[in-house]
Amino acid sequence: MPDSMETFRLNLDRDMVVFDVETTGLNVVRDRIIQLAMIKIHKNGNPDLEFSTLINPGIPISEEAMMIHGITPKDLANKPTFIQLSQKIWDFIGNADLAGYNSNRFDVPMLMEEFARAGMEFDVSKRRLIDAQRIFYKMEPRTLKAAYRLYCGKELEDAHNAIADVRATLEVLKGQLQMYENKDLIDEEGNTVPAPIKNDMQALHSFTNDLNFLDATQKLRVQPDGKVVFNFGKYVGQSVKEVLAKDKNYFFWIQEKEFSSQVKQIIKQMMKEVDKPG
Repeated sequence: MPDSMETFRLNLDRDMVVFDVETTGLNVVRDRIIQLAMIKIHKNGNPDLEFSTLINPGIPISEEAMMIHGITPKDLANKPTFIQLSQKIWDFIGNADLAGYNSNRFDVPMLMEEFARAGMEFDVSKRRLIDAQRIFYKMEPRTLKAAYRLYCGKELEDAHNAIADVRATLEVLKGQLQMYENKDLIDEEGNTVPAPIKNDMQALHSFTNDLNFLDATQKLRVQPDGKVVFNFGKYVGQSVKEVLAKDKNYFFWIQEKEFSSQVKQIIKQMMKEVDKPG
């Protein structure tokens, strides 16, 4: 761990919540959160806040998931449901940016689905999403435990305990920002990307998100000309707005079927743009 890690401050223009979830399984739409841990870092330098809770999912936990995190139905029997905790979680996050480890592909969409089931539309379109795994995989492809060893100089104990993982993720992110300051990236095509890792949340958002897709489940693809097209179904490769303009029933079909709440939110917004006068 670099000597200055404890005093290193993230350059924030908005609060940031670093978070991690443990779940009943790996299906973003069907599975549920059973443990949620968050650390809120304030842009004004106020002390960090921590939040950690077990959650009764109301559905079985897969054997594979229990083997990873060790949380059993007995541990959750008397715990509150996500719906019961939803307002408290919503208020804790507020308008903060979100950071995590593999969060763009898993934790963020899982959280969005849980809020959707609680009747709350958790909009991430105006938040920066910082995924420390994406930085790590692009710069040093490995795991959280290896990342902790590389960037922090010590071993990660109690892995897959959510609060231990989220504390480690925060330390890893700080270590990455210090290690890669002013370091260029040579991409897979051999092109040089000048110093992509900066202590700037917008730069990290751009670096850690796959800008070829609008959603974590990769149902909506962005073409080089900026046009958004469907990446599935009978309209695959066709412009979303053009399809919605000519086939409004497809909009309703998407809203009713088992797509992520993130996809449904994006489609709703694009439908509003299609229907806008003029």
